[in-house]
Amino acid sequence: MELERYVVGPVGTNCYVLFHPAEHDCIVVDPGDSGFALGKHLLEKGYRPRAILLTHGHFDHVSGVEQLQNFVQAHREEFDLPKEGHKHVLPAYILDREEATLKDPAINLSGGMGGSPRDYSSIVDTYVTDGQELFIMGLKIRVIATPGHTPGGCCYYIPLENYLFSGDTLFCQSVGRTDFPGGSTAQIVRSIREKLLVLPDHTRVYPGHESETTIGFEKEYNPYA
Repeated sequence: MELERYVVGPVGTNCYVLFHPAEHDCIVVDPGDSGFALGKHLLEKGYRPRAILLTHGHFDHVSGVEQLQNFVQAHREEFDLPKEGHKHVLPAYILDREEATLKDPAINLSGGMGGSPRDYSSIVDTYVTDGQELFIMGLKIRVIATPGHTPGGCCYYIPLENYLFSGDTLFCQSVGRTDFPGGSTAQIVRSIREKLLVLPDHTRVYPGHESETTIGFEKEYNPYA
């Protein structure tokens, strides 16, 4: 598998596209803005989007989902995507504990940055649970609940690729903010220590903002470890 990173939106959110270089199937992680442009890029590259994985429900991680889903729906035949029992041709997944964040503009912060308050729950097809394993594109993807930044924040771990998409839970030498509604410093520290730093040291961490890191590096240099 190969990985592309795009920095989108007003607060510089990392959106990732994980794709199969031969078959061109792909997974999009946290399309926080510019959904139309992202869809156009996928089409031009010949990628076939299979799923959207959302680490949490803050506006800067989900605002581009609807545009992306609508673009893929409009170009469904060009993407060669049959509808397979989901609400959207391109289904989105998020942890079940994050439904309240999606629905409540005061929690998902959609009223900030000059935007309109939004209920984002319509974009989600499937609410997943802690420890659940998804099988997409031939990959086993483990859902890891990591509350603290938001009540239902989660990470996605792909053992075969040694990838961890950590959202706004774990950053390079830092952690996500906990001063937003539903945040908890005690919870995020516990999530990192008990759920993430137990992963293999060589696991590559792809956070929601700033640069990538590894679990081994964070064990040694993260002040919250």
